[in-house]
Amino acid sequence: QVQLVESGGGLVQSGGSLRLSCAASGNIFSIYAMGWYRQAPGNQRELVAAATSGGTTNYADSVKGRFTISRDNARNTVYLQMNSLKPEDTAVYYCNADVIVPGEGIEYGYWGQGTQVTVSS
Repeated sequence: QVQLVESGGGLVQSGGSLRLSCAASGNIFSIYAMGWYRQAPGNQRELVAAATSGGTTNYADSVKGRFTISRDNARNTVYLQMNSLKPEDTAVYYCNADVIVPGEGIEYGYWGQGTQVTVSS
């Protein structure tokens, strides 16, 4: 079993910053991609940013230039530095990881429990 534990959400004023962290633990051989998704009330869950173990990153257009994703592969941890936050960034942010467990050559997708980010205007 694999667990993803997120931290760092909260309430911030428009223009402020927050840093999210997500640590994966458990039965892990390797992790290919780790990323952050978000879901606002009434909306579908959407990709915010993702990073592969090789360093390739991908961002939603709405956060480019404001958010930065990074990974510590040795600690199976992914971070999301969020700057210049806007009220429209308000959502529950979920961590996602594509994990290969020992003895199998298959990737399994795992999700964290979500952390609330609220940006006030």
